Amino acid sequence: MIDVNRAVPNKRPFDIQGHRGARALFPENTLEGFLAASALGVSGFELDVAMTADGVVVLSHDPALNPDLTRDASGRWLERRGPTIHTLRHAELNRYDVGCIRPGSRTAMLFPDQRPRDGTRIPTLAAVLTALPDARFTIEVKTDPAHPGWTAPPHLLADATVAVVDQAGAASRVIVESFDWRVPRHIHRTRPDITLAWLTRAETVRDAALWWDAPGLSAIPGRTVPAAVAAEGGPVWAPDHSDLTEAQIVEAHALGLSVLPWTVNRPSDMRRMIDWGADGLISDRPDLALQLAR
Repeated sequence: MIDVNRAVPNKRPFDIQGHRGARALFPENTLEGFLAASALGVSGFELDVAMTADGVVVLSHDPALNPDLTRDASGRWLERRGPTIHTLRHAELNRYDVGCIRPGSRTAMLFPDQRPRDGTRIPTLAAVLTALPDARFTIEVKTDPAHPGWTAPPHLLADATVAVVDQAGAASRVIVESFDWRVPRHIHRTRPDITLAWLTRAETVRDAALWWDAPGLSAIPGRTVPAAVAAEGGPVWAPDHSDLTEAQIVEAHALGLSVLPWTVNRPSDMRRMIDWGADGLISDRPDLALQLAR
């Protein structure tokens, strides 16, 4: 039995990753943002990928253009949710400016310190991997089993992502993850050399039949989320930090997993993750996390 009251020594370097670059400081999922965060000393990044209609892997958290972040070729803000990335050719997507948050929007209230970079475009994954040859990346493959028409099919987007990673010679410095567990399962079968992470949050655990394409925890008495990740082969569990407990970290370590919680933005939460023995964290303020870790 695992002693959940005993902290497990963590001798691995603490892995601090900038969430979508460092979106509290710079435009999210942009080359300009990654380079600016790198200049602050951030060497690990989490990013999200989608695929255009003509098969180009690009960075985007949202399946469709976000009106809080997007202006058209004439400089006007989108009035509503824009077209999905999957329906646009890369040349069409490249007409949009994502270098500034819409003033007065909810996103602007969340990130008042973000510095705009007018003229910024949605970058390709290839461009980001090439521009930061020494950085580490956790690449989230964004698919939604509840809305299959919003993105490329999971296995196609996974294969296209890995192909870009291979072309950049970056396989040794990336982790590929997804809430849609069909993605890491597919990569585990086809490219076992790629490091995988299994994303979870309360919603996806509750709806495991959809997100995990598998029976939920209630169907297997005594099973836990770390145990489910370990059964898939791990080696990284990426939970929502607000759902995470110290006991779960101890259990995950006992099962041979690394624990990489997201999105940890408050210094008090960062300190707690460090004290509990997490293996790293993903944050919109990686600069603060670096200061604490030092």
